[in-house]
Amino acid sequence: MNLEDCYRLLGLKAGASFEEIKASYRRLVRRYHPDVNPGNQQAQEKFITVTEAYKRLLATTTITDLNGRERRVTVTSRSTTDATNPVVKPPPRSVEVQFNPDLSPLEQQLKTSSYQQLQQLLKEHRFPRAIALVEGLARRIPQDREVTQWQAIVYQRWGRHLIQQRQFDKARSYLKKALRTDPHNRSLWAEVEKDFRYMEQLF
Repeated sequence: MNLEDCYRLLGLKAGASFEEIKASYRRLVRRYHPDVNPGNQQAQEKFITVTEAYKRLLATTTITDLNGRERRVTVTSRSTTDATNPVVKPPPRSVEVQFNPDLSPLEQQLKTSSYQQLQQLLKEHRFPRAIALVEGLARRIPQDREVTQWQAIVYQRWGRHLIQQRQFDKARSYLKKALRTDPHNRSLWAEVEKDFRYMEQLF
């Protein structure tokens, strides 16, 4: 598959920008993804072909990072024979981060590394640092639903810790903030209700 074929498969003109390549890929992957077309062999083959074209184009595309340096973008897949695999190199198995086709490879990498840092900060009970990390990530990729969930969970965990420290007003504020951040998360609501009941017992 030459570069001209890659551009054609993505519906682009030769020399398209990184943003154009990414936008076209997002549109096509949503259309042909196996989860959207279960049992449709033609769609799966198209998904694989589009993915290969996307990877080839990104391998020849440079973008400018946050420090103003140009760098090449590379995208890998675990297997081209299994169309259900994510097309961005997956995180280690111990890290459960959802693949989001709406994110660029750099954003997906940022999300994965931030998740690893976040888990370590929560394990060490460094809640203010965890909040700063997840709020910064939410500002950077606000369209990612999973990051919003992490943000709400961190608020809830900090609120629970504040209850144990008898800082009830501050705890109540963060628990409510957790619910406002992710209001449709039933498991979060259940945990927050437990925290409020526990706080009532301590009064």
